[in-house]
Amino acid sequence: MSLRPVVPAAPEAIELDLFLDALHRCHHYDFRSYSRNSLMRRADLARQRLGYATLSELQGRLLRDASILPDIIDAMTVQVSEFFRDPDYFLTLRRDVLPHLRTFPSIKVWVAGCADGEELYSLAIMLEEEGLLDRTLFYATEINRRALARAEAGIYPIDRMALFSRNYQQAGGRGSLSDHYTAAYGRAVFHRRLRARTVFTEHNLATDQVFSEVQLISCRNVLIYFDNNLQQRAIGLFAEALARGGFLGLGLHETLRFSTHAEAFAPFDENRRIWRRTALDMTHA
Repeated sequence: MSLRPVVPAAPEAIELDLFLDALHRCHHYDFRSYSRNSLMRRADLARQRLGYATLSELQGRLLRDASILPDIIDAMTVQVSEFFRDPDYFLTLRRDVLPHLRTFPSIKVWVAGCADGEELYSLAIMLEEEGLLDRTLFYATEINRRALARAEAGIYPIDRMALFSRNYQQAGGRGSLSDHYTAAYGRAVFHRRLRARTVFTEHNLATDQVFSEVQLISCRNVLIYFDNNLQQRAIGLFAEALARGGFLGLGLHETLRFSTHAEAFAPFDENRRIWRRTALDMTHA
């Protein structure tokens, strides 16, 4: 009986595994269940930005110098968003979801993976225009501390406002986006009232647990960077966090259709990637 020869792993794959293990064991950032192709690209971006010839060299520096960690996390996470991204999603929230949220005595909204804050401020503007901001508490969570700080500051380049304003109008905006920010020195500073009821905090969907019951979770274009096991873990957290009758919004290329937690949700507007929490009980994995 002949044995099939063992094919050795490529050096790049071994380097990536060791690099991810160093991030996890030394600094408690767990990227090991992220999409492999995405990880390879992001890790290589970190290597290039920091000027190392190999990922092994970068790993050696990481093990001995924590000061480069913020630069690595910046490269390993994706902060690409815009105000009212996919306007139909926000239009559906405004027209069809908010009437249901209005029935709750208070509203808690979790923006999971908030990046630089565009999604958070879009939701806050919408809720303010619908008269619900004063009884809404937001949780804006992110694993990237620098992105979280940018989200809390609420400052964006003024040259992006034209695109953001078009999205706002298509999303059913009731005025002008400029009503919500002050322009100065090439920047748009969004009004403090939009974040006055926001808790900005680090949270890792790969390792952390639920911290509050909420009525709306918006986690868009985050799950696409996870492998299947981590996707299921995140969806389980969302099911656990949502109040019965609460809503979950995902990105256009994300779905609950094949999730092990699908029984905890009912489609509300599947074309817009919005589901509603139904089952009272579930097994959390």
